[in-house]
Amino acid sequence: MTSERAENDPVDPETGAQAEGAGEVLPPLDSEDTGVVHEAEAIVEEASAADQLAERTADLQRLQAEFTNYRRRVERDKQAIKETAKASVVTELIGILDDLDRARAHGDLETGPLRALADKLTATLTGLGLSDFGAEGDDFDPSLHEAVQHEGDGNDPVLGTVMRKGYKLGDRVLRTAMVGVTDRVGDAPVAGSEEEVK
Repeated sequence: MTSERAENDPVDPETGAQAEGAGEVLPPLDSEDTGVVHEAEAIVEEASAADQLAERTADLQRLQAEFTNYRRRVERDKQAIKETAKASVVTELIGILDDLDRARAHGDLETGPLRALADKLTATLTGLGLSDFGAEGDDFDPSLHEAVQHEGDGNDPVLGTVMRKGYKLGDRVLRTAMVGVTDRVGDAPVAGSEEEVK
């Protein structure tokens, strides 16, 4: 019985006397106190729910951005594949256009069914975005023209003879033009040249 009493009535270790308020039984929590506790718990739960909601929202936004980027990348890749396939087919048909140009130069395409075929093929390829370049008198551009001969001293080069047309599909060069380069007629002498010294 003394052990039960010792547990229930604490003793001050310094004085050996029973501690004040020892043995008092605390009153049970009233409804106001339990309301405060429940309110505090509700606030903690709301904060936790708000944190989870913010975390889930951030995850959802990140996934949505990743999906949008993925969709754009797939569309860009599909477009690049289409352009590459179109360029491949059109490049194979350039040889036929060369044959038609030679036939036109010899007068074989002035009348008849071959002319209609040539016109349709040219119209179809032009509709796909094919364009030719490399006419006589155009400025020489080494990225577009393959010079196989050159006449003059190299001042202000222009295309003199076009041996083979060049072709582009949009901005993409499919074939460079094979040309002979000459200097522009009527050039002013370049500073420091022999003609200026005389």
